[in-house]
Amino acid sequence: MLLLPIGLVALAALAIPLLIHLARRSEQRPTDFAALRWLRHKPKPRHRIRFDEWLLLALRLLLLAVLALLLARPALFGAHSDTPWAVVVPGVDAKAAAARGGSQEVEWRWLAPGFPALDRPAPTSPQPVASLLRELDATLPAEIALTVYAPRQLTGADGSRLQLSRPLQWRIVDSAAADLPVPAPRRSPPPQIRYAADRAAALPYLRAAIAAGVDGSVAGDPASASIAPIEQAFDPQGRSLIWLAPGPVPEAVSAWVEQGGSVLIDADSRWPGAALKFDAPVWRDGDGTLRIEGAPFGRGRVLRLTGPLSPRAWPQMLQPGFAQRWLALFEPAAAQPARVLAQDYAPSTGGPSFARPPLDLRPWLALLIALLFLIERWFATGRRRGAAP
Repeated sequence: MLLLPIGLVALAALAIPLLIHLARRSEQRPTDFAALRWLRHKPKPRHRIRFDEWLLLALRLLLLAVLALLLARPALFGAHSDTPWAVVVPGVDAKAAAARGGSQEVEWRWLAPGFPALDRPAPTSPQPVASLLRELDATLPAEIALTVYAPRQLTGADGSRLQLSRPLQWRIVDSAAADLPVPAPRRSPPPQIRYAADRAAALPYLRAAIAAGVDGSVAGDPASASIAPIEQAFDPQGRSLIWLAPGPVPEAVSAWVEQGGSVLIDADSRWPGAALKFDAPVWRDGDGTLRIEGAPFGRGRVLRLTGPLSPRAWPQMLQPGFAQRWLALFEPAAAQPARVLAQDYAPSTGGPSFARPPLDLRPWLALLIALLFLIERWFATGRRRGAAP
């Protein structure tokens, strides 16, 4: 099928080699002799159109025809195998799955990014099963049968029930391998702190919160926490910052937050540029007093204190649990549980289907054009032929 049939208009260029060969073919030029001038003129025979170097001419015509076909963007629909697919969720014993599949011809793959072949090493980390199944369903042609071999406990599910465009065989394998390790959640390093001189009284309480809430094995313990006056630049590689200084916040902090950082600013700080709308309550005391409010900014977020950071104004700072809740402000959102029983997660049908893109033949035509051009040049410059037309 041609995606751009108008490109065949370029076939008109086939006349160019014909005209060149006609114009530059070998010509016979008459030479006058004095002794023959009195002879009676005979009618000249008609000249037939004759092409020299017909093989070279054929190559040039073929080269132009393939170029015109390339411009028409040829594509091949339905160029795929009808072999059924069987995908194995990491955590399932590959041999046990293959034994249940029987001896029929099947394309065996791991349910992992890129869908590697089953003879490759098994992925060792949990995979986003739901996302990969949706990707595979959208990639495979609709007529290809699909079988999924899953362990009894499935890791990598998301909040919505799977709905695919095709019916599939959902097989649960009892003889699963050991469960894949679930990575332990990583604690973020403590936030950097930049303070003005009149806010230094809050530093002992912040150091105490860091000491109480950070495990010694985590990088960024209280001894190495970055606490400095506002004159010292902060590390843009960090993920969180506490800015305790009245007045405008530097543009460098604003740009860093816009790229994904998280900052807690003083109640008397002013955000540069357009005024932020702090309409999200982040921290309320037991009596309902709002202590910290927040607003998104770019890919990051801005938190703002609603009052002074001191035990006199905020008595909860001296209560148990304050440190953990304080440091939790700067932790990334925890991932939702993704483990379900495979029997409860069998996909249903009725999802959207996607047409498989056609096979683009232009790369192959480009190789053919290059080959024809090399052959044409070899014939045109060969020693066995005369002057090239």
